[in-house]
Amino acid sequence: MEIPDHLICLLRNLYAGQEATVRTGHGKTDWFQIGKGVRQGCILSPCLFNLYAEYLMRNAGLEETQAGIKIAGRNINNLRYVDDTTLMAESEEELISLLVKVKVESEKVGLKLNIQKMKIMASGPTTSWEIDGETVETVAEFIFLGSKITT
Repeated sequence: MEIPDHLICLLRNLYAGQEATVRTGHGKTDWFQIGKGVRQGCILSPCLFNLYAEYLMRNAGLEETQAGIKIAGRNINNLRYVDDTTLMAESEEELISLLVKVKVESEKVGLKLNIQKMKIMASGPTTSWEIDGETVETVAEFIFLGSKITT
């Protein structure tokens, strides 16, 4: 991603030396250093995360791949909202290919897919999936942006 050096310097200075405390039902925790991530409540954080996510998906090559489903003549293989991503494909093989690409690119930038939150929904029979030793749950429906999606 081509970001001018002066903007990178500005962002580093903004995020350098960040500390936080957590308020619980029992009071506040001790202050601790924030080592990575974006600041909660910072108006810049969603923009930074979206830039990062877009960079990751472009590097995964999802635009160039033919995997996906056809909607209004366009090939769609992913839907994204904030940190939720839905991958779509016509076949199990295509979906595995998309997932591997996203996983590899995520790991390159220090992100890890949350297998516990991952679900598989298929209109036909599917095999059991295992990623990094964890089984991915197969579901008949899920909620996407408040709407129920069913097979």
